[in-house]
Amino acid sequence: MPALWFETAFVDNAWVDRVRLEISDGLVSAIATGVDPAAGDERHAIGLPGLPNLHSHAFQRGMAGLAEQRGTTGDDFWSWRDLMYRFLDRLGPEDVEAIATLAYVEMLEAGFTRVGEFHYLHHDPDGRLYADPAEMAARVAAAAQASGIALTLLPVFYAHGGFGGMAPGAAQRRFLNDVDGYARLLDGSRGAVAALPDAVAGIAPHSLRAATPDELRAILSLAGTNPIHIHIAEQRKEVADCLAWSGRRPVEWLQGEMPVDPRWCLVHATHVTDRERSTLAGSGAIAGLCPITEANLGDGIFPAATYLAEGGAFGIGSDSNVLISATEELRLLEYGQRLSLHQRCVLAGDRPSIGATLFAGALAGGSRALGVEGGIAIGRPADLVSLDADDPAFVARSGDRLLDSWIFAARTGIDCVWRRGTRLVEGGRHVRGEETRRRFSAVLARLMDG
Repeated sequence: MPALWFETAFVDNAWVDRVRLEISDGLVSAIATGVDPAAGDERHAIGLPGLPNLHSHAFQRGMAGLAEQRGTTGDDFWSWRDLMYRFLDRLGPEDVEAIATLAYVEMLEAGFTRVGEFHYLHHDPDGRLYADPAEMAARVAAAAQASGIALTLLPVFYAHGGFGGMAPGAAQRRFLNDVDGYARLLDGSRGAVAALPDAVAGIAPHSLRAATPDELRAILSLAGTNPIHIHIAEQRKEVADCLAWSGRRPVEWLQGEMPVDPRWCLVHATHVTDRERSTLAGSGAIAGLCPITEANLGDGIFPAATYLAEGGAFGIGSDSNVLISATEELRLLEYGQRLSLHQRCVLAGDRPSIGATLFAGALAGGSRALGVEGGIAIGRPADLVSLDADDPAFVARSGDRLLDSWIFAARTGIDCVWRRGTRLVEGGRHVRGEETRRRFSAVLARLMDG
């Protein structure tokens, strides 16, 4: 394929001018800087590595906007969850594939080039296994293939309805497995993604609510060196229930009972004590932050300022996919700190640029959480984003101010996106976006009519 040449590009966390990337078999094979474009090179203005989206429930994109009407009593995460259960009861395998494909197309248009799919919808509407226990995982893989996004599949272990092995509710019947069933599901999921380039299959105990300590220990043995993701301490009720069960808070219990290390991603971890936060920062595990969803559900605000100052690693995810926007996730992460601390420019690190700090942190932490190395480097997949130099947000900007302006001042700002060197987004729109949206619309019209 033709080499890609950028007037400026973000390489190894630094801005470099006149960058030429050669690509072979989807990987960056050579990088030259300070050079003019060669004949036939494809020329662009501003280049970035694609971002990882470390936490997604793709099917929930189909219910975006449906939970924004107040009920007869106070609304919170738990009332939202009831609506989500009712929505997923209608979904068949083809529906999940169509909705996930749209979600992944929109992620690529937003600058995400890899997604961590925290996948827990396993069984048919009656709770029975499909003929292939990994049928739904295969549909997720098919959506990734159709959209072109890189996939880290995280099949979820879910066995109980509350702490201490509480019996699950009827609405959770489509999620449930015992340890042996989960091992079979994991094998099938690994097979489902085997043909996808650069795919990773990790494990995901849903939460401490959904797995007993013995079950959690048993499934950890299946992870190997691959990622381990878990929902934890998202809601205050979850913290209270964990205290009632164990005498310890969720993150405290996990840190005391499980080998939390750099393989782990603690999704949300919203409600942590100072000690829990510091221990998390020192463990090498990733805090998986989803600011749009956490705001939408009223979860709370993670103490990111102190955590980053302690050297903690983080990544961002779109979670419920109520809105898919890499820049909005990063912007809201910073704005939440400003609102809670009554300050500006809170999350600056070694460099004064908030945008560069957020981008570099989400790239490094999110990539590690998904089991890959991110960034533009020889031997890595050519997963790239070009910003639209004609966007007013980028006028007279250079260096880190480009990232500041993209995250805080641009409406979209993206021109092209490449995955393994294949251009999937052009002029801000996915090359298969129109047909994907038509299929999604047909599915949603049928589901809503029902």
